[in-house]
Amino acid sequence: MESKEYGNGVDSWKEVNLIYHAALRQIETKMEILNDEFQHVHQYNPIEHIKSRMKTPESIVKKLRRHGYESTIDNMIEYVNDIAGIRIICSFTSDIYRIADMIREQKDIKVLAVKDYITYPKASGYKSYHMIVSIPVYLSDRIVDAKVEIQIRTVAMDFWASLEHKIHYKFEGDAPEHIQNELVECAKLVADLDGRMLALNEEILAIGQNNEERA
Repeated sequence: MESKEYGNGVDSWKEVNLIYHAALRQIETKMEILNDEFQHVHQYNPIEHIKSRMKTPESIVKKLRRHGYESTIDNMIEYVNDIAGIRIICSFTSDIYRIADMIREQKDIKVLAVKDYITYPKASGYKSYHMIVSIPVYLSDRIVDAKVEIQIRTVAMDFWASLEHKIHYKFEGDAPEHIQNELVECAKLVADLDGRMLALNEEILAIGQNNEERA
């Protein structure tokens, strides 16, 4: 079976849509299986829930124009890495890196790029762990490598990011200064909450382990 890079043999939005949806389903299924296995081995689920979405054609065209590219299928595939997106929500910051490592260990997933906004938050306070990966989609006559953006964040980070996203579009990226400052302060509170919840969870696990050793 012939393997082709995206942009070769893909000549319509319908086919792009089909291939990206297939890639999303594959990533989602992999994450669900890994989560089930983690529960089986460690009696713990690192993944709270998973969200997936496809970027609209209008949004893709806007992004291409913003970067000076023509609105073609080839440019769409080459320069827009987040047409297909998966957001993985977990309980604790330690889960973020655990999940990222699990993704890297998948033999058919190739990690193309990583942006660690957990260690290096954006000036706005935004925190999340981003991965651009490619995964093979098996069609009847060929294999197509499709790119998927994966975002991994805690429940608290996701709550903050959801509000920040609404504010960004409400004010078209130019929110009043006092709102921007308040968002930064809220991001600090979220980071503190995540840290305290992680420490509390680790203490609970340690107490449980000590009780098992004494029994």
